[in-house]
Amino acid sequence: MTTKLKDKNLTSWDDHLDKKYGKKGSMTREKYEEDFETFKIGVLIQEARKRQHLTQEELAIKVGTTKNYISRVENNASDIRLTTLMRIIREGLGGRLKFSVDI
Repeated sequence: MTTKLKDKNLTSWDDHLDKKYGKKGSMTREKYEEDFETFKIGVLIQEARKRQHLTQEELAIKVGTTKNYISRVENNASDIRLTTLMRIIREGLGGRLKFSVDI
């Protein structure tokens, strides 16, 4: 499929990432992958909050933090502790957090 894409001057997503951030396993690619996972956590929290029709302030009150902190988490501007993430999911959104480890 990559050949067909190149024939039309298109690039696959993997080829784009390889060119921009380096091959999988390189330091710059690993940093990109890590940052992207952090970004996804913020988006997931924001989407869950909106599905429950909660404002950032309402979620912050339920969790015992500030609106500003919730905003920073949703916009990937703040490192989040695991305990805080679990509290946001459990107490703030009524959900549960699941993890997987890929080795």
